[in-house]
Amino acid sequence: MYRLDFEGIAVVSDDGRKLTYPELANACDKWARNVPRRSLVFLLVKNNLNSLIAYVGALRNGIVPLMLDADINRDSLDRFLDAYRPLAIYNGKEDSWTKVNEDSPPLNDELALLLTTSGSTGSPKLVRQSYKNIEANTASIIEYLKLDATEKAITTLPMNYTYGLSIINSHLNCGATMLMTARGIMEREFWTFFNEHGATSFGGVPYTYEMLDRLMFFRRKLPTLRTMTQAGGKILVPLHEKFAKYAAENGKNFVVMYGQCEATARMSYLPPDRALDKIGSMGIVIPGGKFSLIDVDGKEITEPEVTGELVYKGDNVTLGYAENAGDLAKGDERGGVLVTGDMAKFDEDGFYYIVGRKKRFLKIFGNRVNLDETERLIKANFPNLDCACGGVDDKMKIFVTDASFSQQIRDFVVDKTHLNFTAFELVVIPVIPKNDSGKTLYSELH
Repeated sequence: MYRLDFEGIAVVSDDGRKLTYPELANACDKWARNVPRRSLVFLLVKNNLNSLIAYVGALRNGIVPLMLDADINRDSLDRFLDAYRPLAIYNGKEDSWTKVNEDSPPLNDELALLLTTSGSTGSPKLVRQSYKNIEANTASIIEYLKLDATEKAITTLPMNYTYGLSIINSHLNCGATMLMTARGIMEREFWTFFNEHGATSFGGVPYTYEMLDRLMFFRRKLPTLRTMTQAGGKILVPLHEKFAKYAAENGKNFVVMYGQCEATARMSYLPPDRALDKIGSMGIVIPGGKFSLIDVDGKEITEPEVTGELVYKGDNVTLGYAENAGDLAKGDERGGVLVTGDMAKFDEDGFYYIVGRKKRFLKIFGNRVNLDETERLIKANFPNLDCACGGVDDKMKIFVTDASFSQQIRDFVVDKTHLNFTAFELVVIPVIPKNDSGKTLYSELH
């Protein structure tokens, strides 16, 4: 993994630094001299050159990193330190190592990388990724996105998040250029950097595209942009349609994808030439993978338009979870099969559609109600309002950020579900809590 045997520019940083592939390889190997092979280290990262060198240097040299946000709070960091006992912490500055234990816990030979399960740093539960997992998913992404050395991908997602990291993996393993910036899409400096260096692609979660829509993205002149990718949750149908139309009318690609950290990064993609006629679909399985749907009895569903739990099989299915240092010595616990926990269906053409999470359902007066679908309906009909749905059986809580819409939303949901208004409670809060990758933190909604 990460041979870096290309010519050309590997990375451009928004602080003005630029490295060729040979220079990046040298910098990574110099960084790794500080740490013995097969050691566990914590990397506190941001989207900058030092963090990139540390990550690539670790994978090139058999060092196993846990990727954490550089802004992690001290209590959360202490929980990880207590649970995993790494040899050292690297905080993203040159030669800024802190040794925290005398040695590293035993590590399985296949273990390459550790990521948090949701992009949030509150829980010490980790996903164990192997070298084979990363290599298989990287090769698949390069194939279906048709990536080559002419690409320049700009960072829009945290590199401690599986989707953000997969963009780095795929581009640096085909000789392309990474444009590294910690600036966000709402900052003028981001777009200046984008245009100065001719970015060809960016990725985003649904929240990213909601923000782009509000920022009048479609008025921007971005002549070098070729591809926009979307994953990290189901995008609203009207938003999918908007970006697919923009792409079709401007000679660009809009690629909707589906993935989980437990499958390294991605499991499906919607080919850009089907983005308009398959709106709402997460597409087809990636090269090297296989999908199936199972019913409540565990039997495979073979008929189209029948909802079941999505099961994925492929070399990118990760080894399993870890909850403490002892788990890092474990081998493969999944055997290449991931039961995703997502409910899905496929159409007559074999394109898949996510219906919702298996556990994101409530029973209301005996009726099974999909929280994710309810949330999407509200967002689609009240596009300028952020909301989230939660609650318990017989009482759905709808969290909103604007009290003036409360009655309208309640009436809308009652009309759509045909359930008594007493089943719904509107809760007004200042902001919907989200993690560093833009996903709603449902655990913080009460």
